[in-house]
Amino acid sequence: MASNRTLQFVSFIFRRTNFCIHTDGTRNISNVGFVGLGNMGKPMAKNLMQKGFKVTVYDINSDVSNSLRNEGATVAKSLAELSSNNECVITMLPNNQHVLDSYSKNDGIINHVKEGTVLIDSSTVDPEVAHKLGPLAKEKGAIFLDTPVSGGVMAAQSGQLTFMVGGPEEGLKLVSKVLLAMGCNIFYCGSHGSGQVAKICNNMLLGITMAGLSEAMNLGIRLGLDPKVLTSVINSSSGRCWSSEVYNPVSGVMENVPSSRNYQGGFLTKLLIKDLNLAKNAAERSSSPIPLGELALNLYNNMTKAGHSDRDFSFIYEFIKKHRNTGF
Repeated sequence: MASNRTLQFVSFIFRRTNFCIHTDGTRNISNVGFVGLGNMGKPMAKNLMQKGFKVTVYDINSDVSNSLRNEGATVAKSLAELSSNNECVITMLPNNQHVLDSYSKNDGIINHVKEGTVLIDSSTVDPEVAHKLGPLAKEKGAIFLDTPVSGGVMAAQSGQLTFMVGGPEEGLKLVSKVLLAMGCNIFYCGSHGSGQVAKICNNMLLGITMAGLSEAMNLGIRLGLDPKVLTSVINSSSGRCWSSEVYNPVSGVMENVPSSRNYQGGFLTKLLIKDLNLAKNAAERSSSPIPLGELALNLYNNMTKAGHSDRDFSFIYEFIKKHRNTGF
């Protein structure tokens, strides 16, 4: 198995040359099924199409599916139809139950796959989901990988996602070309569920750092600093983080981020809350203290109670901004 460093190097070359560079053991997959065409799934499917894959799509929202039909995708009428006609199936779904139902019901994916099919779940769900589905897929002669992604909608659109992979190493070898059509980094994390563990840890930290950055930005601005100057200082100093450098929550500091679009699109607050709850549940199972994670969860929950669940999570800056030492 290629190392993480090697896979990152391969993705670097692939992105910049458009050559089909294979790691050892990569299968020449050409037909890919894609289930779940939301804010993340739709651009991921489009990137596969743009890289030359024959993509079959399925979503309960037929309008979204048909919009991709107009761009060259085949639209399946059911999960069974999609699963039986593709060498690789990718899912990007909202929560645990959606994933479990899509894979394990009688009319779901696993019961209709061909032997040797690689199943890639890029949803962010509880690691226990992968623990359940991995053995079920193996019984059918298929390979299941949990491959949640990092980077958000902008990275999905630009093909710059990072994949965190759990499951059999041989499965990753078979589909590295598929993943690199949608992303630029692949990290093999270990056995089933380990990709999800990496993702929920990452997203817990993301929620914490965005809240912390929002507090710092609000304080500095109230004390008279220009937000662009403060951002430049932070990004050149020890407070530097992804939220400050790539996804600043203060309107007017950066272009093409949700804060410049009235916090529309992006990573919805209700989805971050889902991920923070996943982290909390995993922490409880493993007796791991997460005091900052719980504080962040409470803060975003309060933001949701105030009616902002469908805003991008960086709206936490505006939520903090309107409070003046009165608590939340």
